[in-house]
Amino acid sequence: MQDYDEVTAFLGHWGHFQQSVFFLLCASVLPNGFGSFSLIFLTDIPRHHCLVPDINLTEDWHQAIIPMEMVNGKLELSRCRRYRLDVVKNLSAQGYIPGQDVNLTNLEQEGCVDGWSYSKDIYKSTIVSEFDLVCSEEWKQPFTSTVYFMGVLVGSFFSGQLSDRFGRKPVLFLTMALQTLFTFVQIFSSSWTVFCILLFISGLGQISNYVSAFVLGTEIFTGNVRVLFSSMGVCLAFAFGFMMLPLFAYFLRDWTYLLLGISLPGLLYLPLWWLIPESPRWLLSQGRVEEAENIVKYAAKKNKVEAPQVIFDDYDSPADKTQANEHHSIFSLLRTANIRNTSIILCLVFTLSTGYFGLSLNTSRLHADPFISCFISAAVEVPAYITSWLALQYLPRRLAVVSILLLGGASLYFIQLVPHGLSYLSITLEMVGKFGITTGTALMFVYTAELFPTVLRNTATGMCTTVSRVGSCIAPFLLKLSQYFKYLPYITLGTLAVVSAFATVFLPESFGRPLPQTIEQMHKRESIGLSLTASTEKEEKIKS
Repeated sequence: MQDYDEVTAFLGHWGHFQQSVFFLLCASVLPNGFGSFSLIFLTDIPRHHCLVPDINLTEDWHQAIIPMEMVNGKLELSRCRRYRLDVVKNLSAQGYIPGQDVNLTNLEQEGCVDGWSYSKDIYKSTIVSEFDLVCSEEWKQPFTSTVYFMGVLVGSFFSGQLSDRFGRKPVLFLTMALQTLFTFVQIFSSSWTVFCILLFISGLGQISNYVSAFVLGTEIFTGNVRVLFSSMGVCLAFAFGFMMLPLFAYFLRDWTYLLLGISLPGLLYLPLWWLIPESPRWLLSQGRVEEAENIVKYAAKKNKVEAPQVIFDDYDSPADKTQANEHHSIFSLLRTANIRNTSIILCLVFTLSTGYFGLSLNTSRLHADPFISCFISAAVEVPAYITSWLALQYLPRRLAVVSILLLGGASLYFIQLVPHGLSYLSITLEMVGKFGITTGTALMFVYTAELFPTVLRNTATGMCTTVSRVGSCIAPFLLKLSQYFKYLPYITLGTLAVVSAFATVFLPESFGRPLPQTIEQMHKRESIGLSLTASTEKEEKIKS
């Protein structure tokens, strides 16, 4: 089979066709950035305490009816308890003064039987205040994020296989439509259960859209443009979308308006169906040579270059037709020892995404202002993606991934050593940790796409994304470990980054090598890599 990059070299790397597809695919990723982490604001917990009905109480008893309790070394109003209303009403009527005539520590307490009063100094409403996800129902707050990421997990699992079966373009637009439609429909949720069901369906399209756009661009572009797109293009588009989120949330402080604001931009992407082509590589892998040639000829016309009369002249061989008719699934990743070992190692490495989502969802704790916190967390991703692009340009994949993950893991370990008064140093170390993990995640997406052949590329990427979403599902609860030991979440996330770094050492190198188009080419490349490694070790032994 011909090498696709060589056959289409006449197109050039950066013509008008590549430029338009590059920016359109990046634009399609923007909604993923502000959609993925909208839960930071949707599920944020406003300050609250038990609601006190409008009854005849003295001003002193109005102030004292909510007991004080110690939280992280500070006295705060209790969020879930109040003094018994009938007792307080009786004492108030008799003219007793709290703290002077009555010892408050001896008063009987009760739960928030009349509901809660929520502060509106930051948000007009969130789903926490809308559905009372506090006190005995507080477990629902992190579980809401888990439901979303479970939808992302399921979408990642199936979208990769659907994309390898039915094409990159249909799945890209299907998942984009799912994401837009069900984000909008969540506005009309009548209960927390209904909200979660709609949130799960919205999650099905979230990362699936990103992965489809990523793989489509990876297969259309060649040379340095492919590296630029996969390491900076889609990643920076995601980061810019993330940076837009606090702006949306700042002006739209009601959860329904925020959902409306992040869903409507999806309608702008409908015309892209006629502007973004299918992947010629995928069409060739399915034996649809004529369609692939038409796309390449169209690209040549836009780039104003002459295309050969017949571009893919030996793709009609029986072997290729047999391969095109063979449908691959997730089980194809376990069929042979080489592919199985690579898949298992990648699954282990992609657990580092737990750290990415954990640190991103932790932004409300970085700074007193959650909007500033979110922007800081999003802005850190810009240098991270630029670093990943530079690393992909000049460094072997294994060296780059191992180095940056060790940096991120070490930074998270050091947070526990920072003195209590140096909060800004803790924030800096946490952001360095996120920088390392974000860079490593971006590198691993490209690394995965380079390791697997065209017929398995989206399935493999989807599989790795699925594994990473298992981590994202537990990330909201992982942050709750700070209730037992303040630094336990950072120690756990740092450990995952270090383990991922060591697992990467066992992956084959792909730096400077063409994308494999068939499973046979993948086996051949890994065999060459192993033989080169063995010969190098042999030479070193002889020298010693």
